[in-house]
Amino acid sequence: MDEVLYYYFNLAVIQRYWPAMLEGLLVTVKVAVLTILIGIPAGLFLAVVRTYGIRPLNWLIVFFVDVFRTLPLLVVVVLVYFALPSAGVVLDPFWATVAALSVVLAAFCEEIFWAGLSSVHVGQFEAARSTGLTFNQAIFIVVLPQAIKLAIPPLTNRAIAITKGTSLGSVIALQELLGVATSSQSVAANPSPLMLGAILYMVLFFPF
Repeated sequence: MDEVLYYYFNLAVIQRYWPAMLEGLLVTVKVAVLTILIGIPAGLFLAVVRTYGIRPLNWLIVFFVDVFRTLPLLVVVVLVYFALPSAGVVLDPFWATVAALSVVLAAFCEEIFWAGLSSVHVGQFEAARSTGLTFNQAIFIVVLPQAIKLAIPPLTNRAIAITKGTSLGSVIALQELLGVATSSQSVAANPSPLMLGAILYMVLFFPF
């Protein structure tokens, strides 16, 4: 038991790296919040555009969604950080992680919202149109509110998954929670910072 406490719950090591771990947690929260604020509205926008049935746009949206739902998240993070500079777009690790996660979240959210829109019975739309509402009014006043309500549970799951994906920022030297925990463990030669990181992740995710 003493060995377990020394190697995994060493209070002296935890106290030494606690401030750095809190800074890493703050970075994780910032990345997660920005990703959710960008990705979910972007996915909703794409799903609404898809309802207009403009074939070339729909093909592009479906292609975008299929590509970014298929690619591993780590690959997207690495591509954004290392490949975009070749096109003249240079992002620091923070914004590269936000951009990569937002694009992937938008792809998943588009499918979630589209499933919600598709699940609302067509009679709802037809009844709205029969009362004199325009196409846009029928979509935004009648259909979309019902679709958003149906989409909330899967959106919550996706928000949790994408927040855990912030840990991939450590691959491009982002000093988020996992990156700080890993470097602290290496310096201390003790895995207690990783255990502290795991506890902080649980504190972060339980509210979801």
